[in-house]
Amino acid sequence: MVRRLEGKVAIITGGGSGFGAGIAAKFTQEGTKVIITDLSQDNGTKIAQSLGCDFLRADVTKREDWEAVLEHAIDTFGRLDIVVNNAGATYSNKPTETVKDDEFDMCFHVNVRSLYLSSSVLLPYFLENDRPGCFIQIASTAGLRPRPGLTWYNASKAAVSNATKTMAVEYAPNKIRFNAVCPVVGSTGMTHLFLGKPDTEENRKAWVSTIPMGRGSTPKDVANACCYLASEEAEFITGVNLEVDGGRCV
Repeated sequence: MVRRLEGKVAIITGGGSGFGAGIAAKFTQEGTKVIITDLSQDNGTKIAQSLGCDFLRADVTKREDWEAVLEHAIDTFGRLDIVVNNAGATYSNKPTETVKDDEFDMCFHVNVRSLYLSSSVLLPYFLENDRPGCFIQIASTAGLRPRPGLTWYNASKAAVSNATKTMAVEYAPNKIRFNAVCPVVGSTGMTHLFLGKPDTEENRKAWVSTIPMGRGSTPKDVANACCYLASEEAEFITGVNLEVDGGRCV
């Protein structure tokens, strides 16, 4: 059976857990040579060893770390095809007037500055080598249908979606595609922050009740969407916000 991403090389940020680990697993199964990055050395090493892929500890808010990851991709595999900007951050759900400066800064540094740096560092590689490329950002339904309590997280994800559309138009003539995947809250290491309370079945009931299909997004859901967008099947798809949300945004 022909694998959908055979021979491709991908960078997946935040690949040490949650959606990122799920995307890395799916891409590896589909024939991709994967480089995951994460702030956690332990988590990143564990996932990389389990999948047989590469791991680099990297901070997505630092230009030199992006440069190191690109260098690793070229030196190790001789190419780069796919970039999945999955790493993200939020603060605990709370009234907007109580948000602290460092919480605001964290959201925009991790969620938005990382996209700026990935494009600034990696786009020249695709442009100078006249290579098609695929950038996939993990945005959020929060950027499309915001709700109270996470104003600056929501705003940062809206920026992700807008930047994705802008770059999709700008680089379409170069065959470099930009798309965003927008999950609804799932059960990950950040769920308790989105809820503003412990991640328990009881505490999840309220937001699950707003999802027509009755559950949150899983790493498998997000990984399958990313695999499609990265594949040749989606060669004419760019600038979309693909809602992976069980009908939440309808």
